[in-house]
Amino acid sequence: MKRFHEGLAKKQIMLVDTTLRDGEQTAGVVFSNKEKVRIAQMLDSLGVHQLEVGIPVMGGDEKKAIKNIVDLGLDASIMAWNRANINDIKESLDCGTDAVAISISTSDIHIKYKLQKTREWVLDSMARAVDFAKKHQKYVSVNAEDASRTSLDFLIQFAKRAKECGADRLRFCDTVGILEPFKTYEVIKQLHEATDMDIEMHTHNDFGMATANSLAGIKAGASMVGVTVNGLGERAGNAVLAEVAMALKYLFATDVRIKPYELREISEYVALASGRDLPVNIPIVGTNMFAHESGIHADGVIKHPGTYEVFQPEEVGLQRQIIIGKHSGTAAIIAKFKEYGRNLSEKEAEEILPLVRAAAVDLKRILFDKELMLIYEEYLHKNKSKGA
Repeated sequence: MKRFHEGLAKKQIMLVDTTLRDGEQTAGVVFSNKEKVRIAQMLDSLGVHQLEVGIPVMGGDEKKAIKNIVDLGLDASIMAWNRANINDIKESLDCGTDAVAISISTSDIHIKYKLQKTREWVLDSMARAVDFAKKHQKYVSVNAEDASRTSLDFLIQFAKRAKECGADRLRFCDTVGILEPFKTYEVIKQLHEATDMDIEMHTHNDFGMATANSLAGIKAGASMVGVTVNGLGERAGNAVLAEVAMALKYLFATDVRIKPYELREISEYVALASGRDLPVNIPIVGTNMFAHESGIHADGVIKHPGTYEVFQPEEVGLQRQIIIGKHSGTAAIIAKFKEYGRNLSEKEAEEILPLVRAAAVDLKRILFDKELMLIYEEYLHKNKSKGA
């Protein structure tokens, strides 16, 4: 909680992780209570500012896990999710979270078909819920569900009403992931200028633009980003914690002050807990991020890592790999054999390379170290036979 409020005071860009709420809403994903506690601890150690840890009104194990997380006394702010319903908020109060999210639909399609109410009902329900939460001294995020399909005029009206009731921020939800970065920038800029509220970006990845839309929102004036580990979340998922944090650092020169070297570890843990494999090519923490096979790339990165790597692999808990396969060049062969304590000449590398490429084509994959050594031994044997 201390970290979060210090960030607010300094107007720092902050991360709001919802792996334990929206992430667990991924179809087929369930975390055990022990896993929830461990993930919360890992996120706190990483340096995430606020954790949205679940939905207290569900009761049972959900409520027990939330209470267990609250009892840990983490540095991060702990938020619980609620509908715009006083009974929901009472359950959050019972859990002892320092923050509550109050969520209600704002788009006409949701109001007409899901809620079957009116805009006025939405405003009044939200206002009552916010007023109740603020009377209990809670930090309040008002979530405009389906904000990206909401009339901008009504969204501004909704935000201003929330602010009048004491809401601390507006969560702008691209609930069905239909935004693109240019539109996001335009809308968030107008919304921020009209309300002067803290805005959290909460984006979904239906068109593969969750991270891009989050960054566009930050550029337009938002100060918080909702993320999940590995991009877990409804349908195609949410903006990815590792992507957002590292993109802010390296593309926006904005350090959100997390410990990047812990990113791989938490990604692996959440992958196991969620039963969702961690792809080798996932940005930032995928093992292929620092795996080089192409001859030109391997040669460049051996000479100077900055030729093909934006940051060092150790920064995110990974290691550089020179992969030997069909596309390898002599520089990679020489570098790989140096790892074994063998110094190949340029001539030897040139003669071994066609054998390596042929083996990779036959096997339809990269070569293991043992296979490479066998190729080398056969090469030496043949050369010895010729000499004899």
